[in-house]
Amino acid sequence: MYRYDEFDHQMVEDRVAQFRGQVERRLSGEITENQFKPLRLMNGVYLQLHAYMLRICIPYGQMSSRQLHALADVARDYDKGYGHFTTRQNIQFNWVALKDIPDVLAKLAGVEMHANQTSGNCIRNTTSDQFAGAAADEIEDPRPWCEIIRQWSTFHPEFTYLPRKFKIAVTAAGSDRAAIRLHDIGLIMKANAAGETGFEVYVGGGQGRTPHVAPRIRDWVSKADLLSYLEAVMRVYNRCGRRDNKYKARIKILVAETGIETFRDQVEAEFAAQGAEEKVALPQEEIDRIGAYFAPPLFDGEGGAEAFEAAQAEDREFARWCRINLHPHKEEGYRSVTISLKPEGVPPGDATESQMRLVADLARDYSLDDVRVTHEQNLVLPHVGIGNLYTVYLALRSGGLASANAGLITDMICCPGLDYCDLANARSIPLAADIQTAFTDIQEQEDIGELKVKISGCINACGHHHVGHIGILGVDKKGEEYYQITFGGRADEKAQIGEIAGKGLRQDEVPAALKRVVERYRSVRTGKDERFIDAVERLGTDPFKEALYDAD
Repeated sequence: MYRYDEFDHQMVEDRVAQFRGQVERRLSGEITENQFKPLRLMNGVYLQLHAYMLRICIPYGQMSSRQLHALADVARDYDKGYGHFTTRQNIQFNWVALKDIPDVLAKLAGVEMHANQTSGNCIRNTTSDQFAGAAADEIEDPRPWCEIIRQWSTFHPEFTYLPRKFKIAVTAAGSDRAAIRLHDIGLIMKANAAGETGFEVYVGGGQGRTPHVAPRIRDWVSKADLLSYLEAVMRVYNRCGRRDNKYKARIKILVAETGIETFRDQVEAEFAAQGAEEKVALPQEEIDRIGAYFAPPLFDGEGGAEAFEAAQAEDREFARWCRINLHPHKEEGYRSVTISLKPEGVPPGDATESQMRLVADLARDYSLDDVRVTHEQNLVLPHVGIGNLYTVYLALRSGGLASANAGLITDMICCPGLDYCDLANARSIPLAADIQTAFTDIQEQEDIGELKVKISGCINACGHHHVGHIGILGVDKKGEEYYQITFGGRADEKAQIGEIAGKGLRQDEVPAALKRVVERYRSVRTGKDERFIDAVERLGTDPFKEALYDAD
């Protein structure tokens, strides 16, 4: 993973010192909350329903054990003993006192972490595939390019005050695990006819009150031209994006209202007009320097296949966990492990101090000191030898982290909702708990198979409900909380927005309604290989809408 150089260290330390002064001025009353707001947002600090919330950046979702231990320290010393991992591959602390935030940021700067650009109208944390560098199906490791984009975008003077927030995602695999088409800019690494690796570019995706799947704007951009092309996109947006209405300020609205052909022409014209002095030079030696930080680790080719098979034969629960929570690795004898942060009774994405320390130690001892955050609010140990999998599983089980539900119906994305957020219309976490309870039988979950439920407490869609196989949106109806259901959304390489089923349901009606929907799916599927989303694609949403409301 990338290591800060002296410029990175100085930049982060200077920002911490600046923010410490700004916090002192706010606490003394020298500046008002309205004056403080743009300053705190640039440092990842939100004012939520009950307290300030601090969002820490985890670039492309990768951490070392040392960094995860530091986050555990923050949970212990400054919060209520836990943190919340987000769909942006970041972590949030919901109860840090404002007076302590500069100390938290100073502590994290010591382990090469910060909160810069995790909020505000700027380019946010660049995200990627949680299995990057380990996945058997990728053509190249995308993380060096995520880091190059991070360095280019951090404190970029042109793009510090954009019309609205801006998100970029990069993947290099055939299966899109980074939801790139739901981003302002999505990049897929691919080879051209000459065999050179470059980028397919998508622009204008996003969720919120007007969801859009990003259209493709360019089939291929070379590595050398990538940053210059991104600058062309950003300049068109910065120049033409609306600033009079924040609800229409995202680039998705600009692309939709301009039309993809016209928008593409504007970007191409901007790209062609760049003079030599405007091009973002990306020397090969700099690409090589950054790429060296992501060189494949030294896999030792350890055995353990016989012990691995024997452990599965002797421990049925371990065998199930292996079927569900392991992912193929490009190196023979290794697997990537998804650690579910969705055990029953726990808000999705939450991890306690002790759980963070446990995962950090497992990453150090068994995953080549590498741990990832997924956009589905789980953690990943990307490089575990098969001979160590049973040891890792037993340790996770002891820490309450061995739920074998990755990708299943209880592995939900869920925003904090009205329990924390002052923008929310309804509670998300209690509903997620109710659904977990309704589908607590792991054998039933495994029989249902992959089914992605995503819950948002308001139209801002932080829970990605638009792209859930089953999406759930909390709405307010005359002071009462209701939940609107959608079917058929997906965030993968066939990304699409779900279709609204009809009238909203009360919280106590939702679990039983989902039970009926799932039973309808099981009765109409062509076999266990046909996933819920495949059945919706084949049959349409009508059979599932009917089941949703058929309470008799």
